[in-house]
Amino acid sequence: MKITVFGGSGFLGSHICDKLSDAGHEVTIVDLNPSPWLKPSQKMLVGSILDEETVDRAVDGADFVCNYAGIADIGEANNRPVDTARLNVVGNVMALEACRRHKVKRYVFASSLYVYGRSGGFYRCSKQACEIYIENYQAMHGLEYTILRYGSLYGPRADNRNAIHRFVHEAMTTGAITYYGAPTALREYVHVDDAAQATLEVLDPAFANQNIIVTGNQPMRVGDLFKMIGEILGKDIEIRYQNDPNSGHYQITPYAFMPKVGRKLVPPLTVDLGQGILRVMEDEHRAEHPELTSEGGYLVPTDD
Repeated sequence: MKITVFGGSGFLGSHICDKLSDAGHEVTIVDLNPSPWLKPSQKMLVGSILDEETVDRAVDGADFVCNYAGIADIGEANNRPVDTARLNVVGNVMALEACRRHKVKRYVFASSLYVYGRSGGFYRCSKQACEIYIENYQAMHGLEYTILRYGSLYGPRADNRNAIHRFVHEAMTTGAITYYGAPTALREYVHVDDAAQATLEVLDPAFANQNIIVTGNQPMRVGDLFKMIGEILGKDIEIRYQNDPNSGHYQITPYAFMPKVGRKLVPPLTVDLGQGILRVMEDEHRAEHPELTSEGGYLVPTDD
């Protein structure tokens, strides 16, 4: 199939593009920046989801359109509410309208578990609005969709806006971790490779017009996660809990009572959280020490 991915240069989007290409699909990536991970078989279209001409070119001829563009960090969304509304909501509607015009078979949208509850700030508001637009485009124009509500992602290609990446970076560089909430906060961390694999599976016709939850299968309290990071590093990490009730993040669950529910999809084979964090540490160490190279699983100085 021909599949267009808005936001395909980003953390999750790039992994999904890899999976789609590996499965034999023709992938067109649309993003503000060229993808550092662009495959020879993929097409790159540099531009904004807010540019009507770019969106129309990207959607024309596509069978499926995936939207992973926009502001995905809660703190950034709270600091940039107008930009969040433009990029997340207006951009979503522009992509939907192009899909309607070009008779796209299905629209796949990256949402969040935060749509279930009252936490999440302006990020949650934008995702809720997007979901309502998507459902109405299906009801009014017959545009099929799949909404994917992702949990707490981590893994390769993330930056410091990603929680686990930031935790590992701070622990390795400063010996301390600053956390906005309390140690009892519960999360189901999901490796980005598992999330991308689950996304590939929802292309099946059985997932049309479905809301799908994509999370990990290892619930863990944040305090225990920090202990795991310290044990893997082999040192005591100072944890600075902020206990900020206005951070926009949930404590135990993102859920509040809402009538629209989703099915949960967890791949049968998943990356173990401990091994996934170890990989993040290896990548971070390599980034901090470019003078080293990998030989036989060990990092050694590069020969001049």
